[in-house]
Amino acid sequence: MSEPISLQINGELRDCPAGLNLPDLLRSLGLEPRLVAVEYNGEILHRQFWENTQPATGDRLEIVTIVGGG
Repeated sequence: MSEPISLQINGELRDCPAGLNLPDLLRSLGLEPRLVAVEYNGEILHRQFWENTQPATGDRLEIVTIVGGG
């Protein structure tokens, strides 16, 4: 099993499983990928790139949950 990676998520350092693509990482954090937006290392990351994005130690993610309502 790989050593965990250290990511900054919403300003907080967190140890996360290594080797996951972004959607799987989000699921490991208890989030539904369809219901969040992600800023990855200071840039909004479009969903078309999520499957091929594999976070690594030192990366910064800002995750915003999309809330519906009216």
